Amino acid sequence: MQEQLLAEIKNLGMKEFENINSLNLLDGSYLNLEIDLPNGIKAKLLDDNKKYYANQIDIEGSDKCYGVAADENFIIVYRYGCNGADAELIQIKRKLQE
Repeated sequence: MQEQLLAEIKNLGMKEFENINSLNLLDGSYLNLEIDLPNGIKAKLLDDNKKYYANQIDIEGSDKCYGVAADENFIIVYRYGCNGADAELIQIKRKLQE
C-alpha cells in the first residue's frame, strides 16, 4: 500500500511532493493537527488511535512546511509552522475504493 500511496501523493500536483521517496508509519495522535474550519470551528481530522503513512516536506524560502498523512481512505495535506503551529488544511483527496 505504501508504494501506491507514494504514487498518489506525487500526483497531487504539488511540486514539493515530486521527490518524496518514503513514508513513515506514525500515530494519528502525533499527526492530528488542529485547524480552523471555514465556519470558524476548530477541528482535528485524523483519528488519534490510528496509524497513518506520513511525511513532512520543507517549503523552500519559507519557515513553514507541508505535512501529508494518508491511509486506505484518504490523503490529507497540511501547511504549518514550527511544531505544527498555525496549521492550515491545504487538500483532502478521498481515495476511490478498488
